[in-house]
Amino acid sequence: QVQLVESGGGLVQAGGSLRLSCAASGRTFRSYAMGWFRQAPGKERDVVAAISWSGGSTYYADSVKGRFTISRDNARNMVYLQMNSLKPEDTAIYYCAAATIFSVNPPMYNYWGQGTQVTVSS
Repeated sequence: QVQLVESGGGLVQAGGSLRLSCAASGRTFRSYAMGWFRQAPGKERDVVAAISWSGGSTYYADSVKGRFTISRDNARNMVYLQMNSLKPEDTAIYYCAAATIFSVNPPMYNYWGQGTQVTVSS
């Protein structure tokens, strides 16, 4: 079992940056693919970025390509999402999740954090 806790959200002006962190518990963390998802009010939860267990494969939603970077540190059981050039449309609750296979599909993810709010003002 994996428990996930996100941090790093907050209020930032458009064009600014934030770094989200996800701390994972469990000795098997390094065997899981990890993803960052976001959900805005009235919208579905969508994938933002995903990373394979080794970090060798990554995926980015078109809306964040070139602005966001996902990374992981298996020695520290951590996953990160560096967000640059933030836009008001990036405003959402951001969730960290773990899956046994590399996927961009939310139902494939077995474990979820509580989420952290990101608000980008114009």
